[in-house]
Amino acid sequence: MRRAAPAPPGLAAEARPPLRSSEWLVIAYFLYVAALAPFYRIAPWRPLALAALACLWFVFASRKPVYRDFAPLAAAIAAYREMDWFTPAARDLRLERAWVVWDRLALDGLGLRAVIEWAGPLLPNFLEMCYTLVYGVAPLALLALFRCAKREAVNRFWMAYLAGTLGAYALFPFFPSQPPRTAFPAADLPRVAAVMRRINMVILGNYGIHSSVFPSAHVSSAFSAAWALLVILPRRRWIGSAFAAYGLCVAIATLYGRYHYAADVVAGLALSLVAFPVMRLFP
Repeated sequence: MRRAAPAPPGLAAEARPPLRSSEWLVIAYFLYVAALAPFYRIAPWRPLALAALACLWFVFASRKPVYRDFAPLAAAIAAYREMDWFTPAARDLRLERAWVVWDRLALDGLGLRAVIEWAGPLLPNFLEMCYTLVYGVAPLALLALFRCAKREAVNRFWMAYLAGTLGAYALFPFFPSQPPRTAFPAADLPRVAAVMRRINMVILGNYGIHSSVFPSAHVSSAFSAAWALLVILPRRRWIGSAFAAYGLCVAIATLYGRYHYAADVVAGLALSLVAFPVMRLFP
């Protein structure tokens, strides 16, 4: 009886595709949190369970290309929610008091608030909408890659995006802090009522975390996506430039809306630059 010939290497790889580097990055992040957890009196099995679930999720998604391309997004949401475990029981506002000085210099000393509000609710609503839409940055960037026939660069995009986003989450436990709108509830708030702000407050009230705001993951994720698109789509730089301009609007929105401090914004922007060396290491 003749034995069946072994499957060609390419077919075997298609049957059992290996994990991508971006998927390994997510798993490594969860393992990092598990190693950090005992120092914050958090049971390590919780982040370890997330790491195991991430492995299973990526293995499942690897069977379907569409699922796989978007799979890291679900893992990033889980990583964000996980950071709420590090919320401290007591706060002293030491960091917040130091950071808010720079905010007041930018908003009042340099006149940023007056510039934003000079036309009434128009610009404040626009900035609040930019803050809301940051949750769709990654899916929109993927659609841009698909449209430009760059689907093979999806993993490279995720490496850059996750490096900036998960990098921000990884620093949260070391900088326990409250957003300025709650640390200083009666000071420095926008003076113009914006309808979109109510939507953001509902989202943050139901789905936000309370462990830290430094650095700003909103800013780091938006700019990381922009840098990735600028590198991956060099012949259509307008796409990456548009994302970078949007990232700037998000940065201004976080400061004006009192979602973040100026220090968070600067740190988030600086952290997003890690996208460049990451894309060089994983071409």
